[in-house]
Amino acid sequence: MKSVRLMIVVLVVNALGLLEMSGTLVRASFNKSTGQTHYNALPGVEVFKAELLNKFEKMRKIRGKGYRPRTRHKRLDGWAKYTNRLFLESSPYLIQHAHNPVNWYSWSDKAFETAKKLNRPVLLSVGYSTCHWCHVMEEESFEDEEIARYMNENYIVIKVDREERPDIDAIYMSAVQAITGRGGWPLNVWLTPDKKPFYGGTYFPARDGDRGAGIGFLTLLKRLKEVYETQQSRVEKSGQQLTRTIQQMLRPKTGNRLPGEDIMHQAIGYYKRSFDPVYGGISGAPKFPSSLPIRFLFRYFRRTGNEKILHIAKFSLEKMASGGIYDHVGGGFHRYSTDKRWFAPHFEKMLYDNALLIMAYLEGYQVTGDEKFKRIAKEILRYVKRDMTSPDGAFYSATDADSLTPSGHREEGYFFTWTPEELEKVLGKERVKIVKKYYSVGLFSNFEGRHILNTPKMAAEVAESLNISIAQLRTAIEESKELLYQQRSRRPHPLRDEKILTAWNGLMISALSRTGLILGESQYIERAATAAQFILDKLYIKKRLYRSYKDNRARHKAYLDDYAFFIAALLDLYEGTNDILWLEKAIEIDVVLEKNYEDKKNGGFLMTSNDHEELLAREKPSYDGAEPSGNSIAILNLLRLSEFTTKESYRERAEKALKSFSGTLTSNPIALSEMLLAVDFYLDKPKEIIIVAPKGKKGAADLLLAEFRKQFLPNRILTVVTEGKKLKSHAKFMPLVQSKFAQNGKATAYVCERGICELPTSDPKVFAQQIREVEKLGDSKK
Repeated sequence: MKSVRLMIVVLVVNALGLLEMSGTLVRASFNKSTGQTHYNALPGVEVFKAELLNKFEKMRKIRGKGYRPRTRHKRLDGWAKYTNRLFLESSPYLIQHAHNPVNWYSWSDKAFETAKKLNRPVLLSVGYSTCHWCHVMEEESFEDEEIARYMNENYIVIKVDREERPDIDAIYMSAVQAITGRGGWPLNVWLTPDKKPFYGGTYFPARDGDRGAGIGFLTLLKRLKEVYETQQSRVEKSGQQLTRTIQQMLRPKTGNRLPGEDIMHQAIGYYKRSFDPVYGGISGAPKFPSSLPIRFLFRYFRRTGNEKILHIAKFSLEKMASGGIYDHVGGGFHRYSTDKRWFAPHFEKMLYDNALLIMAYLEGYQVTGDEKFKRIAKEILRYVKRDMTSPDGAFYSATDADSLTPSGHREEGYFFTWTPEELEKVLGKERVKIVKKYYSVGLFSNFEGRHILNTPKMAAEVAESLNISIAQLRTAIEESKELLYQQRSRRPHPLRDEKILTAWNGLMISALSRTGLILGESQYIERAATAAQFILDKLYIKKRLYRSYKDNRARHKAYLDDYAFFIAALLDLYEGTNDILWLEKAIEIDVVLEKNYEDKKNGGFLMTSNDHEELLAREKPSYDGAEPSGNSIAILNLLRLSEFTTKESYRERAEKALKSFSGTLTSNPIALSEMLLAVDFYLDKPKEIIIVAPKGKKGAADLLLAEFRKQFLPNRILTVVTEGKKLKSHAKFMPLVQSKFAQNGKATAYVCERGICELPTSDPKVFAQQIREVEKLGDSKK
């Protein structure tokens, strides 16, 4: 059915003679030049009205002296030659384009009303602040005054930050995927004034012949404007066809089957076939950490004992951590590797990637006991604390791949790479020998005249070649990393996107909460609680969540993933703190999600709320990519809430949602790799673990918790409560704790399944045995 829809779209678009116009991806350089005047009229545009210019002046004062216009069109005093409406926005991505000579609008009714009034096509350009190829296209096309003039005189042009408006991005990305068979950013889509797409693509070189392209962006703009004016019936037909296709693509066909174990086995079969036995992960390039669902593999191993699956997960974690995709100096992972070896990354860093990888490495440590997995998780968390945490304790979104070189040019990866001379200057002649050997820094550069640090050899092998002990090697490396980090901090930093997104903060709160619980380190839980309270204080307004916070302002009604990820964070934080407030808030916010986002007829959840702006389609997210889909997380939340509260209504909603996605789960389970965690939880018998300590003696539970921390127990709920008022307050939300008490004045564990409990125990060894029991896949008891 999908291929038929795509064929229809291709036929319509091909009738416009446009299929050969897609661009190619190659590198570009950054050039500086200066302008002459302040608030010039944009090319091809009348001078803005005084009201708008006054707003610009006010915003300039608000932004302060530290604000630096990001443009090559500048006056001698450093201020921008051009300023457009995006200067009034808070999104870092939109502000990057605030001084292009392009007459940008943000997504608004006014933009489309103007297009209708002038009978112009709309060019929609979507990207994000740390997108390398978005920067390239900006430099080549949107900063070009000739191209800007043509756009301003012939189009209404709209800029959208995909991280703030994932709904718009999903709709028009689907259109481009239907047209070209691929997608990516920057996303450039030609629309009619009623928002219907009739052509689109990703990156386009500026002019014919640039980067080997037959047709450049300027020629494409001219041809599509001519098509719009002379072939309106075809444009309208294309728009209608594409709109129908988008609506079908964004709403998966509803199923009616609950998932079985066969879905898990089918998914595992694919990962076994696709595994790269040399470098780990999925075979081929580029390599994304999310393409291999490590946490699902650990769950499958737990339920089957399949050592092959354990090897795939463990080996992949090892290879990622040793490659250049990992920032060996500062911690944290870059977004993806451009090669199959995890060696040469695309250097941007995303909050969500690192949150998910913390959880993967933490679980790797639990399953294998490998200390280096714990070290990587803690190093990522240190990176987040030092480089990605706001003064209020919430988390920033991302950092760019590009940074300024000493010559003033922007280059991808410069900030993160080194020359042997730079290393020796920081470390000295003796220490640098160890560092160069450990990080494989040889005579010849491995990245554009510089070196990406990586560790292809085992520490024991390196230590032996240097005739030192492993302990001496570790000490030298740890000391050197800190020295290199401090020196690197003096370089011009990559741009940091400082907007605070509810969804991505939810993922990091979960990562911190789980780390604090499993490692028994309260500092992580305290950081999680601070961030969660920030979301409740700043982005939870009148019982509704908001998407984004920047410049002391919450913006955009939240989407499904904001609710789902934050509810999951609150549940994780509850287990880490046992403060009933967090569970209470999770229940409260789920009520909002159910009322405004749930598909009551078919099950599952829609991306946008019932009272959201009306767009061409209302997506029901059904794909787990670099970020999990909101539905995958929401279903697991419902299953967990059912266990916490013993309310079957949560489980019934989860089952209805699982049925809704049964078509995809059955035909292509790897498309919902994160949902497989919910499937595993659903098919298991989750353990309900209640530990009751004597009144005023919460620390009495420590010995039992120590045993809990040794086990990999993904499918469970945990509460630790003291007798008295605490227990009573918990009982309001968790009937399971009723009638539970600390026997003989000792902390007592109750291990239950579906409300049926084993004998209570205060003996850590007995408790360990109770929680160690696993419901195997295929077990006849199921």
